[in-house]
Order: sequence, then structure tokens, then C-alpha cells
Amino acid sequence: MHYIPNAVNLSKAESLQTLVENRTSYTLERCELNIFETYTQSYLVPLAFNDFVITSMLRGKKVMHLYDQDGFDYLPGQTVIVPPAVTMKIDFPEARDGNPTQCIALAIDQEQIKKTINYLNEFFPKEGKEKWALDYDKYHFDNNQEIAYLINKVIRICSEQSTAKDVLADLTLKELLVRIMQSQNLNAFAAGDMHDHHNPLAFVIDYIKSNLNEKININGLSDKACMSKATFYRLFKRELGISPNDFILAERIAKAKQLLSNPSAKVAAVSYELGFNDANYFIRAFKKLVGITPGSYQLQFRTQMAVRS
Repeated sequence: MHYIPNAVNLSKAESLQTLVENRTSYTLERCELNIFETYTQSYLVPLAFNDFVITSMLRGKKVMHLYDQDGFDYLPGQTVIVPPAVTMKIDFPEARDGNPTQCIALAIDQEQIKKTINYLNEFFPKEGKEKWALDYDKYHFDNNQEIAYLINKVIRICSEQSTAKDVLADLTLKELLVRIMQSQNLNAFAAGDMHDHHNPLAFVIDYIKSNLNEKININGLSDKACMSKATFYRLFKRELGISPNDFILAERIAKAKQLLSNPSAKVAAVSYELGFNDANYFIRAFKKLVGITPGSYQLQFRTQMAVRS
């Protein structure tokens, strides 16, 4: 499940300077918040910043082109990070007066990023040889709850009239950068991109993904990581931004979605296959993470497949 930041009030028609990427800017000491709105179809619109940029969709749909790669759909609830001086080329295939796109672009001073990463590497070093760093290869991702919350907070701070907003924005930007790096770490581990079995987290996550139908507990995982329970829990949460139990649940629900794509799969059978002792708990957990019940998800998937065929 991805989380959509709150949409910002659209500009009044008389204040629009252009119908394509109309910009409202708020400049602070170490960042600049830009809110872009587009009201008409347009294609391959170039956009670049001198600083590192966090962009996040609030309304509508874009197709983003980066690094001479094929374009990808960019939707509300998703974020894209872009290094300094890299040109984005953007399509607006569905934008119109009654259905505008709205997106933020948060440009952050490079020195701010460097200080944040250096601080993490000095005082909160990662396990093994890995260092804290932004991964520009993992530039497009769904927001988790924390990232969406912090984007909302940055927008509020930057747009308010407050003598303390530079300090508040500075603290929020640091947390946002940490949350993005944690999310990238989590996505890399979950996708199996981290195969270093000398890294205890990589080993443990491989074990979790291979044993979703088994009873998994923190004591057993900490033993496999050769750590105390407290140290393992703290390391897992620090590097991945999620508790081990929440990660296990998320992986089970992701696997459940795969199994439920089979029209003949029974919800209760899927529940027990994935180690849930109580089908009702499985249904509640599924709805909390996916937004609908397993039965509704299965029906929705079946309907989509019927339409495509």
C-alpha cells in the first residue's frame, strides 16, 4: 500500500502564469519547495534543478522519462529522486482543466545532504561494509506512511509564515532523507538485490522470505543474526525503518496477493498456507495493508483480467 500526501489547494485561474508546469515556489535557507500544476496535455516537457530534488505526485498522472530510459507512469503516492543537473522529460497525457496534475519538487542543498549522510555513517554505522548513501538507481518508489507524513510536514513548514521555519524545515529534511534511505534499503533487501550473506540482515531477510509459512519469531531471527534480541531489533529498525514483525507481515501479505491471483484459491487456505492461525486476523491484516479484503482483492483482480482479455 502506498500513501498519498495531502493535495495542496490549486492556484486560482487568474493567478496562473502558464497551463504547463505552473510553478509556485517557497525559498528557504537550505531548500526550495516548488509546487507544479499542469492543466493541458503536453509531452516531453524538460525540467532540471541545480540541486538534488525529491519530487512527489499529489494529483493526476505523469509519464516520466529519466536517463534515456523508457518512460514510466508517475502517480499520486509515489516519489522520484533526481540528482543535481539531471533533466527530467515529462508527459502529461491526461491533464486538462478539470483534471490537472499537481506535483512537488523539493530541491535540497547538497551540503545538507552530505552532512546528514556523514552524521549517519559516523554515529549510526550500518552493519557490515555498507555505508549510508542515496541510491540513484532506485529513484522511483511508493511512499510509505512516514515519507508521506514528512512530505506533508515539509509543505506545511515551507508555506507557513514563521520565523522558525528554516530550523523546522532543516530537521524535517534530515528525517525525510533518512526515511528515503531506509526505504531504499528495505526495497533492495526485499527484492533480493542484497546477496551478501556476511550481512546478517541480508541473511535474515532471505530466511524470512523462504519460510513465510513457518512460525517466525524475533528470538529465532536474532539467533540467526548472531545478536541479542535487543541489538537485532534495533539494527533492523534503524537500517530498514520497519520492525521485523511488520516486515514479516508485509511479506506475507505480498505473497498472499500473488496466491489470490489464482481464481480458485480460497482465502482460508491462503491464510493457513502463510502461517496465519486465524483467518479473521489474516483478513483484517490484509485489509489494513492493502485497503480491501482478500475476497474483494481477488474479485478485483479477476475483473481486471477479464477486461484485459
